[in-house]
Amino acid sequence: MTAADREEERERTLATASRLFLALIKHDPTARALVIAMPEVFPWVRHLSSAELRAFTLELVEALSDAAELDVDATSQEVIAGWRATARIKADPAHYAEARKPTSGDFGPVQVSA
Repeated sequence: MTAADREEERERTLATASRLFLALIKHDPTARALVIAMPEVFPWVRHLSSAELRAFTLELVEALSDAAELDVDATSQEVIAGWRATARIKADPAHYAEARKPTSGDFGPVQVSA
């Protein structure tokens, strides 16, 4: 098999998996089966609320669909990283309390790293 053949096969596999996940969500709007499986794949989701876990699951399935159908691979990793960061903050009660405090004023320009 050539590298191009393997890549095409990978794309078909990803498309099939994403379509399966989308069909599960279509027939079960709560995504119960997927939500139940998430802690096995992402142990840190135990720090998310039930609503956050459902939101993460749906957002991830949509990102996987975009990866399969539109060749937008980075989005799924961004979704995972964002929700992992949320779980990390919520896992530490002191950090979470600090993050929830109201802020005011201008904190200056934001540094964007590439």
